[in-house]
Amino acid sequence: MSDSVKKITLPLSDSQLDSLEAGDRILLSGEIYTLRDAGHKRLTDSIKAGKPDWDVNGKAIYYCGPTPAAKGEIIGSCGPTTSARMDDYAPFLIGKGLKVMIGKGKRDAKVVNAMKAYGAVYLIAVGGAGALYKACVTKNEPVMYEDLGCEAMRKLTVKDMPLMVGIDRRGNSVLN
Repeated sequence: MSDSVKKITLPLSDSQLDSLEAGDRILLSGEIYTLRDAGHKRLTDSIKAGKPDWDVNGKAIYYCGPTPAAKGEIIGSCGPTTSARMDDYAPFLIGKGLKVMIGKGKRDAKVVNAMKAYGAVYLIAVGGAGALYKACVTKNEPVMYEDLGCEAMRKLTVKDMPLMVGIDRRGNSVLN
């Protein structure tokens, strides 16, 4: 773990993923995709049916259900959702190439095992910091599952989103 803050831009190469260690503080920039429980189920079902709605390979999913934007704003509050709610879907998606997950709270052992097997990382966002994360969003676009309301997938472009590496791709964790 380094005392400095690492600036990271998505998508991440394997060497960049290797360089991240549990406890590293980072400022993340690039494209992330919001998705919660209902969207995870729908996406996983579509992939298993052989008709994927979206290619997860190399992507970053932020466990977040943003609130609607006020007039003249890009997005409403966009704090993290409890990650454990996605643990039933995460190992499968990691196996399909998902590289970065962002959320809050601990992860199940099967998620950590998949991260080690396929080389993914889990980044921790601070619960209750929706206004802070809102200020990092420079663009907000709908992607799919609009009928799910706040659980729809959205593509967010973020700049210097403050996060911590909760679990690195070797399975080291700050959450023990």
